[in-house]
Amino acid sequence: MNITLIAGARPNFMKVAPIIHAIQKAKNEGKDIYYRLVHTGQHYDQKMSDTFFKELNIPEPDANLGCGGGTQAEQTAAIMVAFEKELLANPTDLVLVVGDVTSTMACSIVAKKLNTKVAHVEAGIRSGDLSMPEEINRMVTDAITDYFFTTTTIANENLSHLGVPDEKIFFVGNVMIDTLLANRDRFVKPRVWDEKKLLKGQFIVITLHRPANVDEEDKFTRLMEAIVDASKGVPLVFPVHPRTKKIIESLHFSESTSIHLIDPLGYLEFNYLVENSKAVITDSGGITEETTVMGIPCITLRENTERPETITIGTNELIGTHPNAIKPVMDKLFAGQWKKGGIPELWDGKAAERIVKELLKIYG
Repeated sequence: MNITLIAGARPNFMKVAPIIHAIQKAKNEGKDIYYRLVHTGQHYDQKMSDTFFKELNIPEPDANLGCGGGTQAEQTAAIMVAFEKELLANPTDLVLVVGDVTSTMACSIVAKKLNTKVAHVEAGIRSGDLSMPEEINRMVTDAITDYFFTTTTIANENLSHLGVPDEKIFFVGNVMIDTLLANRDRFVKPRVWDEKKLLKGQFIVITLHRPANVDEEDKFTRLMEAIVDASKGVPLVFPVHPRTKKIIESLHFSESTSIHLIDPLGYLEFNYLVENSKAVITDSGGITEETTVMGIPCITLRENTERPETITIGTNELIGTHPNAIKPVMDKLFAGQWKKGGIPELWDGKAAERIVKELLKIYG
């Protein structure tokens, strides 16, 4: 069977990497399975292009559609036009999409209109928040998907409630965790560790990028001030997204405070920081999964999450986006009262193997 794998943004490559490795393993075992990796170019970063594929031990994409920039509608349209040409030139048995970015939805639509089957990895997760573009991407993709590969039983239930037949739902686990576990012994100490004399368990990592948190200058200022005030002087390491950096520089937070602004890190360096931190403050979804597996306390500045298992089972706490919510949870953290957490079912590093095994059954 021939599979076209779609990746559009950096988190997608973390999810695609173990699937590529599982396909290669099956092929080496004599299975009739091949893949073509298509990068839509939705998020393009020179550093990622130079190092990310090497870090995750995956080959360069077979095609880069170069569809970065523009509004949501412009980017969706550009991806659809470019991927239609790609798919017509390189027909396939199955288009496999991961996650919930614009590329996930756009390529699924194109595939279905060309009568090509679609498999969705991370199907069925929901936040219930239609103000998030990702939620719309999830809903549209799942509405036209043929095979649903899920991370949790909660996702299974979400799909069942939508009327998806049980035989199309495959509970396989979390491919993001496949990548984490496969690379955990390869994490790399970043330069900031020695430059700022960081010590294990004695600093906090911050990642904030969602418009609801960083676009309004007054709100962002109050959030950052609340974090600084509640952090008892421990270093706050903030790998800054380019769009966030412009905003935070205008707020005049300086190195005289405990905040250390650094450039975005590669996968291996960033997770070295996370694994050795006291806690993470974030508005990312994927990071809450990784902190859960690493046993690191995680404070999520969002009103909702599509990954509730990181709260009910893992180390994550969802506190909303009001600055007043920060001090109580930080006090709990510093008092040593954070929950220990556990690891969700099938988050064991073998999700991609299960996906490939099921696909070989379907196309056997």
